[in-house]
Amino acid sequence: MKTATILIIDDEMNLTRSLAFTLRQAGMDCLEAHNGHTGCKIAERESPDIVLLDVRMPGMTGLDVLEWFNTEMPDIPVIMMSAFDDTHDAVTAMKMGAVDYLSKPFDVDELILLIKQTDSQRRLQSEVQYLRERSAHDATFIGTSGPILALKEKMDRVANSNVRTLLLCGETGAGKAIIARQMHARCSGKDCPFVEINCATLPERQIEAELFGAERGALPGLVTKRRGLVEIANGGTLFLDEIGEMPLPVQAKLLTFLETRAYRPLGITREFNADVRVIAATNKNLEGAVQEGSFRQDLFFRLNIMPIEIAPLREREKDIDLLAHHFAKRFGDEAGVLPIGFTKSTREFFRSYDWPGNVRELKNLVERLTILYPTQSISVDLLPAEIRSVEPKEPISIEESIEGVERNLVQDALIKSRGKKGLAADRLGISRHALKRKMQRLGLS
Repeated sequence: MKTATILIIDDEMNLTRSLAFTLRQAGMDCLEAHNGHTGCKIAERESPDIVLLDVRMPGMTGLDVLEWFNTEMPDIPVIMMSAFDDTHDAVTAMKMGAVDYLSKPFDVDELILLIKQTDSQRRLQSEVQYLRERSAHDATFIGTSGPILALKEKMDRVANSNVRTLLLCGETGAGKAIIARQMHARCSGKDCPFVEINCATLPERQIEAELFGAERGALPGLVTKRRGLVEIANGGTLFLDEIGEMPLPVQAKLLTFLETRAYRPLGITREFNADVRVIAATNKNLEGAVQEGSFRQDLFFRLNIMPIEIAPLREREKDIDLLAHHFAKRFGDEAGVLPIGFTKSTREFFRSYDWPGNVRELKNLVERLTILYPTQSISVDLLPAEIRSVEPKEPISIEESIEGVERNLVQDALIKSRGKKGLAADRLGISRHALKRKMQRLGLS
């Protein structure tokens, strides 16, 4: 990992040199400037990772320098320092975007910890930006199969409603994150935030702090106030992936927020409000998790107001060729080469393969093949052994094919009738009782 480069801008030369020596001992690179103009020139030339900036300097003041950074180099975090206990300066600096404000003399160990946390946050934001730009390639949910057309129509109806909570259900890799981004794009302005968190990646106290924020010192090692994702997503969308893995105590706080849109950060007694659309996603059977006691029943009912089921790739045979060629063009463009092709036997193999990892597995496979065999037409023998060794699924029978068509017709009629079975039966030209029997036979709720 690249060593963080710290630019110290302070007119006290002895302090600057002493502080730079200490930070170098802690493994950081340091740059020094003893006035604002010099600091700005060094920043332009060297692009430091973090700036330590004194508030009161002759000529160009610290707040002047902070304003310059906000305009010219807004991605560089700035930590303000001052020997004067001036609340007005502190408030002004924080409002202008400083990440923190330290009063001199300060504890060096605390400063080093703050710098490391700031650098970690900076790296995380940079990674998130990269992933957002990369995921823009996947922003369109590609497909013309019956399940996808029905899904797109349901998404349109939800986007035109006032629904503020959605539950996306589907297997791993089926495209839940893409659907969440599409729903955000349809329901929010282009500048509205989209914030996501994987509920399986953090322990209970950390996920609560990530969601709702935390006051300085509310968690061990937390030396600066943390903004919660609910606050950051205000006016936009909060995407909770793998909601089934959320700890029970946090589930209770999430339920309160969904019902009241009010939340309380860790270590703070005051309540705050946020206008946030919440989209939750799961690959688990939440009803089963409720029975097991690992998921709250009241939260399940709250989330399940508007469930959206995403079909696995094996039920979207018509879309496999489209997706394979889409990914081939994307990865070819990224590599600066012509996209790979697929022989007829490979396309047939793709349609017969079960795709346990769904669209994600197909995307990863095409990326791998593009790296190994750029510009080539991929035959079955070039596919990875672990895929070729899997027995392809049996060809679909006439009965299964008819059942699939029937299921799509019933789902389409129910969607167009907004779930009203009488209207759906009229659309299909059958009685309500006949529709009910078909739904039971096809496993439709």
